[in-house]
Amino acid sequence: MRRARPSRLPDVIVIGPPRTGSTWLYNALRDVVDMPCGVKETQFFNTFYDKGIDWYARHFRYATGDRTIAEICPYFFHPLALERIKTHIPNCRIVATMRDPVDRIYSAYKLQRHYGWVRRGTFDEALIALPHLGGANHYAARLERWFESFGRENVLVTIYDELRADPQSYVNRVCDFMSAERVVLSPRPDLSGDVNAFARAPKYRKLARRATRFMYWLRGHQAYRVINLLERAGVWEFCHGRGELFPGLTPEQDERLRARFLPEVEALEELLMVDLSAWKKSRSPRTIDTSPAPRLQRLANG
Repeated sequence: MRRARPSRLPDVIVIGPPRTGSTWLYNALRDVVDMPCGVKETQFFNTFYDKGIDWYARHFRYATGDRTIAEICPYFFHPLALERIKTHIPNCRIVATMRDPVDRIYSAYKLQRHYGWVRRGTFDEALIALPHLGGANHYAARLERWFESFGRENVLVTIYDELRADPQSYVNRVCDFMSAERVVLSPRPDLSGDVNAFARAPKYRKLARRATRFMYWLRGHQAYRVINLLERAGVWEFCHGRGELFPGLTPEQDERLRARFLPEVEALEELLMVDLSAWKKSRSPRTIDTSPAPRLQRLANG
């Protein structure tokens, strides 16, 4: 009788946080590491944990073990994901990418609107209605927990600005940490420009929300072919888009948020021994949430 192949789980998990280039990195790495079958994010350790570890392991059923096995999914902020990963994959290596908290929070707001989770209203109103949206940029405290659980040497921390300024150098660092073959980006037009940079709110919020719930039902049944088919047919864009353009942050909003997140940025500077002064400066309207900040100067190995 033919023996079943032992279940395989990731060697490395890229934990986000959300809106830090995870889709770009997935596209860059998909030919050199083994990732979940049929989907970018399983969302097992945050949303579908009750499905059981065998449900998760089925996503890696085609992995032979000849290449690094990885998942890219934004588990960084979830209160239970760290302990769950540690329980099932105690020797897992971790990759996290830190992004300017002002840019990241506004991008996260647009994502919430895109999927219909946020009611119509301004960004400032959303920050009041959803306190977790503004309170989710506690980078340093969260990172320290990942360091303590997995060992600092097993956690690679990168900076989103590095991805924007020098994508090849950024992906080289990630590949080397993963023990994966390096990716040459120059012949990859699919990696140019922003990925999942939502420009418009949904035209009908209720439709967007129902579509999102249906999408998650399909995810729970691993019906990824159906999800991808609907994507190619334009169904998700019809449900989640076509509404008003998202405005950029005003200089006043940008300045207020930078003052709010200053203690968090300084705590992260101290933890990683890097210069994050670019995240402390107010941006002009032309650069807010669109252009990368100046390249960071690394003061010591973090």
